[in-house]
Amino acid sequence: MASAPRELDRPAFYALRSGSWRDLVTLLHPPYTAWHLSYVALGAAAAPHIYANRLLAALGAFFLAVGISAHALDELHGRPLQTKLKRSTLIALAAASFAGAIAIGVIGVFVVSPLLAPLVLAGGVLVPAYNLELAAGRLHSDTWFALAWGGFPAFTGYFVNALAVRPAGLLVAGACCLLSAAQRQLSTPVRRLRRSTTEVVGQQRLRDGSVIELTPAGLSAPLEGALRALWLAVVLLAVGLVAVRV
Repeated sequence: MASAPRELDRPAFYALRSGSWRDLVTLLHPPYTAWHLSYVALGAAAAPHIYANRLLAALGAFFLAVGISAHALDELHGRPLQTKLKRSTLIALAAASFAGAIAIGVIGVFVVSPLLAPLVLAGGVLVPAYNLELAAGRLHSDTWFALAWGGFPAFTGYFVNALAVRPAGLLVAGACCLLSAAQRQLSTPVRRLRRSTTEVVGQQRLRDGSVIELTPAGLSAPLEGALRALWLAVVLLAVGLVAVRV
């Protein structure tokens, strides 16, 4: 029988000690925000031409919508990160960031192309619907996570540069959906270990007769090791591909 060790006291491997400015940093989920912004860049890298201003605008919009607004809404729902941020602060962050993201999208509709309007509308629906668990939580699922935080950013990054739907953009968006699905499969049991588990009971018996005691740290280590490697790999891949194209 093993209780959760001190290294699992934090609600996430990237969470800082609670309080002050550290809560704001933790709220951003830095590795995951960078990971999902990389999908925007990967989509752009698949376009026939990368327009730097469009890519930067898309990155800014998704940083506001996903990095800040979505995470602030998520923290309002049960305090999963255990921050001490006031409810009013979280609401203000969510609202202002969401408005900023929509404003960037609307500007894109007028400056770049009206074809961007459906993407702006979709983003305006997905953020509150997923994070506030609207429609009885039907959109708050692994499938919608993969589509909304994986495929949608990638397709948007592609479309704002290509202004057309071609196989390359769809394939990259599909790949990013699968990467987000993999993230979800790894992160869900880790969150359960860190945030909900009080003790782990059991042994793993190998064919050679040896026994491995099951512990929270032992169970979480390979999962978090994969998450740490994946987020950095995706970021480096996105930066590298964009650098080749510009």
